[in-house]
Amino acid sequence: MKKILLLTVVLALGLSLGADILVIVSPHQKTFQDEWIPAFKAWYQTNAGKAVEIEWLDQGGTSDDLKFITSNFAKSPEGIKVDLFWGGGTTPYFMLKQKGLLQKYEVPAEQRKTIPASIGGILLYDPEYYWYGSAVSSFGIAYNKPVLKMLKLPEPATWEDLARPEYQGWVGCADPRHSGSMNMIYSIMFQAYGWEKGWRVATLMGANAKSFTRQSTEILKNVCTGETAVGLSIDFYAWSKILEVGADNIGFVLPEGLTAANADAIAILKGAPNLDVAKKFIEFNLSEEGQCVWLLNKGEPGGPKINSLSRLSVRPELYEKYAGKLAVSGNPFKMKNFISYDNDKGDKLREISNDLMGALFVDTREELQQAWKKLIAAGCPEDKVKELCRMPLTEEEALKLAESWKDQKVRNDKINEWVRFAKEKYERLAR
Repeated sequence: MKKILLLTVVLALGLSLGADILVIVSPHQKTFQDEWIPAFKAWYQTNAGKAVEIEWLDQGGTSDDLKFITSNFAKSPEGIKVDLFWGGGTTPYFMLKQKGLLQKYEVPAEQRKTIPASIGGILLYDPEYYWYGSAVSSFGIAYNKPVLKMLKLPEPATWEDLARPEYQGWVGCADPRHSGSMNMIYSIMFQAYGWEKGWRVATLMGANAKSFTRQSTEILKNVCTGETAVGLSIDFYAWSKILEVGADNIGFVLPEGLTAANADAIAILKGAPNLDVAKKFIEFNLSEEGQCVWLLNKGEPGGPKINSLSRLSVRPELYEKYAGKLAVSGNPFKMKNFISYDNDKGDKLREISNDLMGALFVDTREELQQAWKKLIAAGCPEDKVKELCRMPLTEEEALKLAESWKDQKVRNDKINEWVRFAKEKYERLAR
């Protein structure tokens, strides 16, 4: 009777008796899960001769997933009953590796040879094999063509366009404290323009923001519905929407010479309870079969079944091999408009930049926008705009302060200081 009851429970949960298990924490959206889970199950049955069941965890975004991982390791240092972390760029993986929270795994040499070591200065896999790039991402601006035409606004070409006064109230942004892709976009801007100009552009974009959503996927939804006219976007979000609603409605641009490519990584977590299955997932992920799930149009043999995922592959040879069947535009390994991004600097400034953005234009957005509206009405006098965008510290000071950012008292005191700095400045300019 107990065996029958157990079988009933197993079947009710959709599990297979004797199946292997894999637990993944990832910010990847449900459309990705709907393609990757059945694709891996079929591949695993063929290659391992067994069934596999996947438990997918997500806390709401890359930054939230990262907090989930680190806080659970703080309570359980030897392992957190999760096998893989997948998605969110590369910066989180540098930090997790430094903390000793990743499990080294060297994929077969023949497979590794299919992936270049880097693209535009960005690593595509860890030289010591603690993480691998699963896909390549680029970052740009999505825009609603009919809305821009109605507003008589030009289509954007650079990050600076989103800082123009004409875009006030029409820009879509997400809170970088919760979104890894937003953190990366801002970090690229700070490096492309330099600290002072980068923060000026970011501040005025914040002053133009309709809102700061929690997740970056919401930006594209708002652009598509016309709630916003333009928005910061990772490439595959935009390309997926263009396939869905048409190129006459939505456009996407990579700011020439002002953006970067980045790997979207995957890694095995320390103490992974299902280590062999996790290794198999990474092998599948990097294989031609796995990369075709990212790259091909829906319905193409070997491609996704339900939705085109529109992700760039880490394997250069696939772009020519599957030409005419791709759900993406262009080959990132032949693009020349990428800056050489400094991973080390981006990693050091990640957390402090997030908190600085939170203090200067997310949590103080109302005060910032009131001041900006006053300046727009006054004709945007340069001395006042410069004051609006004035930073409380230099890049050198930020790098120095980042060394003690783990000290919660230091961090909280500084955040409170920056909020006061921002409010006083904005209220003074609004008067």
